[in-house]
Formats: sequence, structure tokens, C-alpha cells
Amino acid sequence: MASRRDAVVRRGLRHIGRSIVEQPGMFTLAVLASSLYGAMTVASAWVIGEVTDRVLLPSFDDGVTTAAALALASLAIVGVALLKIVGILGRRLFAGIMSYRLQADYRRRVTRQYLRLPLSWHRRHPTGQLLSNANSDVEAAWFFVAPLPFAVGAVVMIVITVVALVLTDPLIALVGLIVFPLVFAANAIYSQVMSPRMQRAQQLRAEVSEIAHESFDAALVVKTLGRETAETERFAARADELRDGLVAVGRVRGLFDPLMEALPNLGTLAVLLIGARQVAEGSTDAGSLVSIAYLFTLLALPIRAIGWVLADLPRALAGFDRVTPVLEATGETPYGPETAPATTGGATVALRGVDFAFADAAEPTLRGVTFDVAAGTTVAVVGPTGSGKSTLAGLLVRLVDPADGTVLLDGVDVRRLREGEVSDRAAFVAQGTFLFDDTVRGNVTLGADLDDDDVWAALRVAAVDDVVAALPEGLDTRVGERGATLSGGQRQRLALARAVVRRPRLLVLDDATSAVDPAVEARILDALRTTDEPATVVVVAYRQATISLADEVVWLENGQVVDRGTHEELLERVPGYAALVRAYSQTEVPA
Repeated sequence: MASRRDAVVRRGLRHIGRSIVEQPGMFTLAVLASSLYGAMTVASAWVIGEVTDRVLLPSFDDGVTTAAALALASLAIVGVALLKIVGILGRRLFAGIMSYRLQADYRRRVTRQYLRLPLSWHRRHPTGQLLSNANSDVEAAWFFVAPLPFAVGAVVMIVITVVALVLTDPLIALVGLIVFPLVFAANAIYSQVMSPRMQRAQQLRAEVSEIAHESFDAALVVKTLGRETAETERFAARADELRDGLVAVGRVRGLFDPLMEALPNLGTLAVLLIGARQVAEGSTDAGSLVSIAYLFTLLALPIRAIGWVLADLPRALAGFDRVTPVLEATGETPYGPETAPATTGGATVALRGVDFAFADAAEPTLRGVTFDVAAGTTVAVVGPTGSGKSTLAGLLVRLVDPADGTVLLDGVDVRRLREGEVSDRAAFVAQGTFLFDDTVRGNVTLGADLDDDDVWAALRVAAVDDVVAALPEGLDTRVGERGATLSGGQRQRLALARAVVRRPRLLVLDDATSAVDPAVEARILDALRTTDEPATVVVVAYRQATISLADEVVWLENGQVVDRGTHEELLERVPGYAALVRAYSQTEVPA
């Protein structure tokens, strides 16, 4: 247990050092301001003592005082107070800037990691956990920074106070300073007791966030399957745990806070009791006693500032421990030095002996996949569920890389292309479309510098221009969160327009027209093929209406290319293909 406590202390001190190293300028300014506040706090005690000896007591003895003495005393008190105010403002301002800069910097680091890490890494981590890492965990990791400069300045204040106490009256100072070991012992016990409770509370915060995000993200599933009660109970159970954890934290604070406030006051009481006797005996003067007593009344706050940092360190370490795995995660997508040939029209695509397996899969998803796609043609990839079609689609646009083999775009291995080369030439539309809570224009352009003529042209290709024209504000109509105001087919067509507007040379559709009726689907594919410079289209398909429009069909089974040819050729020679296509054809409703 002792070694564990020592490890927490060592890690906490390293974490404090990390914050100082990353923001040395703001920390220095905040500490200087905090030190000014501490020095002026001690100076205010000295000023009060001097005013007591030189102004108040003589006026009581003589029954009269001078305007000059009162003015000088007032100026001294006001001057010290103004400098204290400057110290407080500077301390809070620079400490706040330091804290928020660290939080902003680490949120950017986490976000850059999310963008850098491959899709395979994201699939292994729940979205709610990733949101918690970037938000509450980063905030918790640097929560202690706000009181840190105050705590450092408090150390300066305590040193000045001790020196002032000893110089004023060593005996009374010794009596009062007995309180200090008691205060720091109480702080040490407090940190040890609080550490596991803070860590548990931070973990529960993240878990509550994850459950909430899952419930919101799966709102349609929850509603349609009547799982509201079950989800409410699941959330309530974890929220109750968080409540109990925070109550446990509150109980510890409720016990220690009064104790920490009381100890300096007990020291003040002891000083007054002994000091009053010394004043009566004439061994010390009343002004010195007032200064010492006032100094002890001021010690509670700086001591508590140190306690705040120590108390927040366990939570900070818990948050940083959750952020660190993200920052240290490996597996970024490497890029090469090459540029694809600067040609127009559709791109040529080729796969050579491609193998792919997911990390936790017992069997590979794709094995020895080899085929070519000629420029400007439309190829349908067909196969039973689990045959590797979506994985193949992801490989073509480099969402993932093969374990073995190569994917060639215009004759160049996509792994050797420079960053941005693939996304400049290829576009991908998934079956599960995502629309932002933005306008139609914003969802199509995604911030790219495209004029409205280009947007309308893409909408016409996607056969959704009539839908947009009928909206209340046309391109400026907001579609709601995830496109809630549109139907499933309209969302798919808008996502297709988002890909088409960039005029890709390779367009990969992963069953991206499944919610569109066959007549509209035929119109879309025909528009893609009859443009001035038709793109190469690879479409993952099931329906005969889609497949029959393709120039060639690739039949996948168990992760292997079993056959390829025209739709009619495969119907004749591949029984599995014929059975799958006819099964889907029987379920299609005529337009």
C-alpha cells in the first residue's frame, strides 16, 4: 500500500512538472502574481501591526490623533490591498490561460490522433469512449492546473510568513508553527483516502458518457424495439454508481474540509492565549501579537490551496491515464512519395493477390483476390453475406490496407501514393449514409469551394434535384441531425451527390442505392455512365436491377473471386450467383 501511495505521489509530481514544462511562460507569470499576492498578504499583517502600534494605541492613550497619521495609515492599507488585487487578478488570469491552453492543446492532439489512426483502430474503440477521451478525460487531466500557481505562491507566502513570525516573536511563532506538521499530515491522509475514490468517479463519468452516447446513437433501435425502459434502467444503474462515487468523494471532503479550516484557527487561538500573557507581562507588545494572530488567520487559504492541488491530482492522473493510450497509439496509415498519372476520365483499378483479415477474425476476409477494372466501366461486385464485398470496397479507396498483395490505382500501388492522392481521385458512398445537421449545400460541398451550378449538376446525377427544389429553402434548407427530415432514399442520393460533385475518377458504391427504387437507381447509374468523362464505377450490389446495368460482374464467395463476366454469363455458369440474384429479384417491388 505504501509503495502504491509513493507511486501516485511520484506520478503526480511528474504530471505537475509536465504541465509546467508545456506552459512555462503562463506558469511563471501566474506564480509571480501569486507570490505578489502572498507577499502583500503578509505585508498587510505587518501594516496592521504597525498601524496598531503607531496610530491606534497612541490615540487611545492620548485621546487624539493627527490627520497625517490617519492618512498615512490609510494609504499603507489601500496600497497593500491594491497590490493584493493585482496579484489575485494576475494569478487567476494566467492560471486560467494556462489551464485552458493545456486542455485545448491536448484536445487537438487527441483529435489529430483520431484523424491519423486507421479505421481498424477506431473499430476497436467505442465512440462514447473516444468522445470521453477528447472531452471529460482531457479536462480532468488538467483540472488541477487552476490552483497550481496559487499553491506555489502559497509556499512563498508560507516561507515569508514563517520568517516574519520568527522575527516578530520566536516563542509565539514556535507555538503556532506546531500546527503546520498537523496540517500537512492531514493533507497527506486526505490525498491517500481520496485517490481511489477520485479514480473511480472519473471512470464512472466516462462510462455514463458512453452509455448515453450509445442510447442517443441507437435511438431508432431503442424506439422501434421498445427498449426505452431497459436503456433507462441501464443508464440509471450506472448513474447511481456515479452518484454513490461522488457522494463518497463528498463525504471525505465533508470530513477533511472543516478539519483543514480548524487547524490554523486552533494555532491562532494558541497564539492569542500565550501572546496575551506575554503582553500582560510586558515581554511583547500588542502590535506584534496582532500581526502574528492575523498572519495565522491568513494561513488557512494557502494551505488549502496546496490541498486543492493534492486532492485534484488523483482525478488528473485518472484522466491522463485514459488519454495517454490514445496519444501513444500506433498504426497510422503510411504514405509514399508518388503521384498518380495526371489523366482524365475514369481511373484504371487492379487488385493483385489481395489478402485481408481483421485483427480478431479466425479466418481471413479476403484471399488472393485478383481482377482488373477498365477505365470508365461499371463493375458490380456480388456475393453472399460475409463474402468480403464491403471490405473489398474499403480497400479500393484505402480505408484499410491489404495484409498481402497490392491495390493499383492507375497502375500505382495506393500505398505508395502521397497523402490526399487517393481521396482526390476516388470517392466512396456507403450504404449507411451520414448527413450533418447543416443545409443541403453544406452537406454536398462539405466546405469545398464549389458553386451552386456544380451542386445542382451533382444533384441531377444523383436524381435528387427535384427533391431539393421542392424544399422550402432549396439548397439552404437544413436537413436536421443525420438528415432526419429526409427519407432513407433521399439521404442516400444526397450522399451520392456529395461524392459526385467532386468529379472522382473512381466511384465506389457499397450498396449505396439500396433504399432507392429500381427506376431511380437505373436513372442514377445511367447518368454516371453518360457524363462527358464517365468515372470508373465499382458497385457492391444485390438487386438484379443494379447488376444488369453493370458492364461486368465479379462474383465473390468465401473471400475469393470465384468467377467474373457479364450478368447473363454468370447466370448460366454460377448456380450460387443465379440463386442469389433470383432470390432478391423475387422480393423487388415493381416501380
